[in-house]
Amino acid sequence: MAAIEVERLGRVFRTYKKQPGFWGAVRGLGRRRYESVWAVREASFTLEEGELVGFLGPNGAGKTTTLKMLAGLLHPSTGQARVLGHVPWERREAYRRQFALVLGQKNQMWWDLPARESLELNRTIYEIPRDRFRRTVEELTALLEVEDQLDVMVRELSLGERMKFELIAALLHQPRVLFLDEPTIGLDVVSQHKIRSFLGRHNREHGTTVLLTSHYMADIEELCRRVIIINHGAVTFDGLLSEVIDRFADDKLVTIHLGTDGGGGLAGLDGYGEVIEAGPARVRLRVRRDRVIEVCKALLDGLPVRDIDIEEIPIEEAIRRVFGA
Repeated sequence: MAAIEVERLGRVFRTYKKQPGFWGAVRGLGRRRYESVWAVREASFTLEEGELVGFLGPNGAGKTTTLKMLAGLLHPSTGQARVLGHVPWERREAYRRQFALVLGQKNQMWWDLPARESLELNRTIYEIPRDRFRRTVEELTALLEVEDQLDVMVRELSLGERMKFELIAALLHQPRVLFLDEPTIGLDVVSQHKIRSFLGRHNREHGTTVLLTSHYMADIEELCRRVIIINHGAVTFDGLLSEVIDRFADDKLVTIHLGTDGGGGLAGLDGYGEVIEAGPARVRLRVRRDRVIEVCKALLDGLPVRDIDIEEIPIEEAIRRVFGA
């Protein structure tokens, strides 16, 4: 049985559309105009147990709304979903004890309590045996290097430290499914790397099924082999991250490093492709895939080449093309 099964899931919101100006506000008192906005429209996908999948899309694409439906916080307008065999929005206790949701811009820790007491509160809610709780906290705080902050008030923790404790709180009851919505948002590069390393290790060692949203492509590249891309509420791509480039990037980046006398033969480079950079020491072109060999040969014949690099376009650019498509 798959860990997560989503079939034609949709959610529509009814929003009040205010007419402009004072008289528009007055008219709205007696007669209001509403419009329906689809946040998610007929989304379908499946995650097997133990998968760590990136869930990508531009702002407003429907990522967070989908996670909230799978966590049971929202009822869908259409479609079905099952997580670990449960219908999420039925909110059965057996399901609530098997998943966790971490929202990068929301807090589950109590700001006016030390981190240790906030974790203790979660222990009580989930009825975790005290010995197991102590071992889990010791292990997770050591892995995330926050043992010294356990007795610090949550409001006094840095953003990175607070995010680490949010993850610890979510994992105390050892959930089988973990929904992560922007877990590294606003963090410095060191904190981002530590959280990515921790999530990858936890997924490998515990087999937790993880659905991860992030606008930092470093998170996705390091953690996820498979990505699901959603745009305007609909799934537009579901497959290996490597296939994104193959399907949506029809060009490559060719960089030529020139010798000391290489500045004289740079005219006419636009005939080979889009010129990104042209200097006395380096030439950088965007070249169609089917012309890479031809262009490289011509450049090697016409310029004093010291070295040559051929690269795929950055994954961020490929993802942007998916959004545009």
